[in-house]
Amino acid sequence: MNTQMLKGKIVESGITQEAVADAIGMNRCTFYRKMKRKGNTFTVEEMNKIVQVIPLSREEAVLIFFTS
Repeated sequence: MNTQMLKGKIVESGITQEAVADAIGMNRCTFYRKMKRKGNTFTVEEMNKIVQVIPLSREEAVLIFFTS
């Protein structure tokens, strides 16, 4: 997962990581911990929610979640 790109898209969207965590129903500490671990522990359901909250295009989602 490309966490740097995800962080950039979150900033571009004008919201915070904390707001994303709240919107997907996750504790902000858990969200930060998952980001620190390079996103490897996000579930598919969580990824889908993130895509909708930010929002991300299909291409952006693939680049963020399915590249090393």
